[in-house]
Amino acid sequence: MAAEAPHPQFRIGCSGWYYRHWHGPFYPSDLSSHHWFKHYALSFNTVELNAPFYRWPQPGTVKRWRRAAHRNFIYSVKVNGLITHEKRFVGTKRLIHDFCSLAEELGKHMGAFLFQMPPSFRYSPARLRRILDQLDPRWTNVLEFRHRGWWNDEAFAMIRAASSTSAGGIVFCTTSGPRLPADIVQTAPDIYIRFHGPKRWYRHDYSKRELEPWAGA
Repeated sequence: MAAEAPHPQFRIGCSGWYYRHWHGPFYPSDLSSHHWFKHYALSFNTVELNAPFYRWPQPGTVKRWRRAAHRNFIYSVKVNGLITHEKRFVGTKRLIHDFCSLAEELGKHMGAFLFQMPPSFRYSPARLRRILDQLDPRWTNVLEFRHRGWWNDEAFAMIRAASSTSAGGIVFCTTSGPRLPADIVQTAPDIYIRFHGPKRWYRHDYSKRELEPWAGA
């Protein structure tokens, strides 16, 4: 008798959890901000850590993230903008590997590293090769592009080839955002989807009807 295929595992979360305007609509009005994360984790099993994009995290901060997470909670970590936006992957291999060392501190709560590129970062084979050659293959690396030129078969093939030799896989991020293809492109066992708003960045309340096609994809 053939073994049954394993059921896919889904993780749903937000890009950050510390938002003042959530106080009342999501967080109880009488709940101290010190307890927001614990309340967040009652509804979601993952979160993107945005703070590392703006400031290199200190070891003590990473330890607090680890201690705050319950047993099955997973973090995705947005990679520092020095790498993706300022240096744009020029001579950043040491920086990337130094940054990724925080995964060891997060331990079982480490999910993926999210590399979010600026919209002005356009596709070229050499540019993509430069990215792929510098990633730390021990971890799952998610590449989110904001220019539609990256949606092409050559790029997909290059990422799949590099992913096949990477222990954690290299994931082409599926992005629901203005002027970007809403296509699920699988380059690794995992799929990573970010919902930013189809018409305006960060200004959209997805209806159940809009989300149903994604759930069935």
